Amino acid sequence: MAKVELKQPIVDEIAGYLNDAKGVVVADYCGLTVEQDTQLRKQLREAGIVYKVYKNTLVKRAIAGTQYEPISDQLEGPTAIAISATDATAPARILNNFAKTAEALEMKCGVVEGDYYDAAGIQAIANIPSREELLSKFLGSIQSPITNFARVIKQIAEKSEEVA
Repeated sequence: MAKVELKQPIVDEIAGYLNDAKGVVVADYCGLTVEQDTQLRKQLREAGIVYKVYKNTLVKRAIAGTQYEPISDQLEGPTAIAISATDATAPARILNNFAKTAEALEMKCGVVEGDYYDAAGIQAIANIPSREELLSKFLGSIQSPITNFARVIKQIAEKSEEVA
C-alpha cells in the first residue's frame, strides 16, 4: 500500500472536523509540560473542542481550496489545532486563558465564522465574552429599567396609602 493511501484517512479526518467548524485556532504548543498539556486538553474536551496535533503537510492538504487555506502560512514547526463546531470563539478564549498561566503556549492564527485572523486578531476575539455571558448581560440590561419602574410605582402606591 502506498504512503499516500495510508495518509488519506487522516486528511479526510481533518477535513471532516473542518467542515463542521465554526472556530479554528492554530497554536504553537512547544514548551508545554505533559501536565500542562493534559490540563489544556481536558479544558478543551469539556468545552466540546477537538484539539489535535497533526503533521503540517497533512493539514495543508486538508485545507487546500477551502476557507481555511490562509492558515497554511502559519503551519511551520510544532503546531496544534483546536476546532469547535458549536462556539466560534471558544477555542480562542480557552487557549488565551490557558496561555496566561502557561507562557509556552502561543496562538498563531485562526478562522472564526469563515474569516481569517492573525495572532493579534485571535487575541482580540479571545477577549469577547461567550454567547451565554453576552445574553445574560443583555437580559440584565433589559430587566433593570423594568425593575426600577416597578419600584417607583410601588413607592407611589405606598405614598397614596399613607395619604388616604
